[in-house]
Amino acid sequence: MLTEDVRRLGDELGLDAVGVTRAEAYTDTERHIRERRARGLFADMRFTMARPEESCHPESLLPGARSVVSAALCYWRPEAPLEPGEGRLPRYTWDDAYAALREKLDAIGRRLGGSYRVLVDANQHVDREAAARSGVGFYGKNTMLITRRHGSWVVLGTLVSDQELEPTAPLDADCGSCTLCIEACPTGALDEPGTLDATRCLSYWTQAPAAIPEDYRAELGAQIYGCDICQDVCPWNRGVEKRRAGYAAGEGHVDLVAWLEGDGRALVASYDRLYVPRNDPRWLRRNAAVALGNVGTAGHVPALERAAAGDDELVAEHARWALERIASRS
Repeated sequence: MLTEDVRRLGDELGLDAVGVTRAEAYTDTERHIRERRARGLFADMRFTMARPEESCHPESLLPGARSVVSAALCYWRPEAPLEPGEGRLPRYTWDDAYAALREKLDAIGRRLGGSYRVLVDANQHVDREAAARSGVGFYGKNTMLITRRHGSWVVLGTLVSDQELEPTAPLDADCGSCTLCIEACPTGALDEPGTLDATRCLSYWTQAPAAIPEDYRAELGAQIYGCDICQDVCPWNRGVEKRRAGYAAGEGHVDLVAWLEGDGRALVASYDRLYVPRNDPRWLRRNAAVALGNVGTAGHVPALERAAAGDDELVAEHARWALERIASRS
């Protein structure tokens, strides 16, 4: 197969963008990861930053690796109105787009022949770098990979192959002078364009195994996990609703009281697409308490009072904060 055959097959499989780059070291990316880690910008996150000597070396991920096929799959779906007492999940969690992308890349690998390895949402490979090199998209000032047709509303995946394919050109596009994402970030996590300070990122704090800083809690609003602010304001993401017309609204809202008081094991199992430290439901309950403080009403006070009187001091402290916040709106 030729590169154009691979891209044609990607279209047939429903992929939104496909590109090819050589299986060679991402030297600059490895250096950037090490520099930013030394500055503490990753907080305690690991993921692809934990072992850049592996994640930035696709040539080492498969014996005889020659080519890297990068693919993007759009996950954007319309959002239903948020009802009282509901919290909001980030769009990428509404469906398991990663599973669909993994299947499509595996289909390409089988057709391509030879040996191959599919990596989707895997710590062993920096998918964004392969996507940028192959023209699937470009790095935005919000650090997201931005595609031409669907902006940053995509999940990324990679196929490393021992077959020789002609590389595709990088995308001739960028953010220009736009700084909307930087201005919209309520905590200043993007003040250095193209670099994320996780210690000031709302998404990070909804996943961190620690108390959410008080200064950041109100900024979360109804968001119970993750954050889409820098994507919502991005001009490259405008118009996606027209290209995705006909899609049903996603299942992106949750019952906050159910998160706060429901069975913890069942809660974590129901949301296995979320990263929950040590699969401990207390971190999700902490988030529910904060969201109730921001969007809850007097009807939610009893649930928060029970949480505030509970044995888990982390959840109790966030519940007390929520009660004070609701009282301040009365």
